[in-house]
Amino acid sequence: MNTSGETQSEPAAVPEGQEDVVLPLPPANSGVMEEYYQLQHELYLWTLGMSVVAFGSVWYFYSLETALSYAVGSCVGIVYLRLLAKKVEGLGRKKQRLSQAGLAVFIGVMILAIEWEQLEIVPVFLGFLTYKVSIIAYMLRTTLA
Repeated sequence: MNTSGETQSEPAAVPEGQEDVVLPLPPANSGVMEEYYQLQHELYLWTLGMSVVAFGSVWYFYSLETALSYAVGSCVGIVYLRLLAKKVEGLGRKKQRLSQAGLAVFIGVMILAIEWEQLEIVPVFLGFLTYKVSIIAYMLRTTLA
């Protein structure tokens, strides 16, 4: 017993052979998951905002065709970010195989950019990477604040 009258319990021992048991995540309505969903929403908004600003800038400085190529890459980047978010959300709930869906999305858009002559490869690629810029900007903002 401690001074406040509460008893301290020892941590439960993990039975031998069950060291790799996956513990469940907190329920979806818990504070941790609410914070995760808020972060996810904020990252989507950052990515969308940066994509719109970059689209306008590319259109102004280059051409509409280049800006549309950027927009295609940016949209695929947002889809990829959504796939990553779903994968992170599912971590720990069950044993999962590593999915190659995100890689397939990226490869698919790059093949589309190569084969379809109206799309330019570099703007598509840079548009795809917009989600990474938004993550870095968000992290810098939260770290420096």
